[in-house]
Amino acid sequence: MTGRRTGRALLASGLLLTLLAAGCGVRPSAVITGRPPISGPAQGTWVYLLAQGELVLVLRPVNTDPSPAAALSLLAAGPQENERAQGFTSDVPAGLDPVTVTAGAGRSGDLTVRANIAAQALSAHAADQIICTTVAAAAQVSAANTATTVAIVGSDGARGPRACPIR
Repeated sequence: MTGRRTGRALLASGLLLTLLAAGCGVRPSAVITGRPPISGPAQGTWVYLLAQGELVLVLRPVNTDPSPAAALSLLAAGPQENERAQGFTSDVPAGLDPVTVTAGAGRSGDLTVRANIAAQALSAHAADQIICTTVAAAAQVSAANTATTVAIVGSDGARGPRACPIR
């Protein structure tokens, strides 16, 4: 009788599991399909803003030239209203604009940002925002651009060259 009891117990527990699984409330459905993924380059210009003191890459959906100088002009304008509402800030002074960005005299891939500001007086966050935005914009213009460092030249001399601390 032990074999029969074991068989009945297994059958009863299997039936109980089937009933429990069927009653869990999840109903079968057909396959749910989504839209195809977005392809192609992002439309806009990349700028680095600050969120709680950390550098954050933000896509500005604008129809402007994606050059490094244009990206730095957007950065100098500060966070947009919707970006401020999300907690983004900037240490970059409004006097940064106008700027010119040129290939540096050093090794290949170095860039120089020239502006009418005191480069030495920039906060560490402001310098990082300028450097990272310049590198991101240069890469957006040309995938072949391998800018590794950026020097900031202002009215009081040069700062850098330095690499973007965000990889």
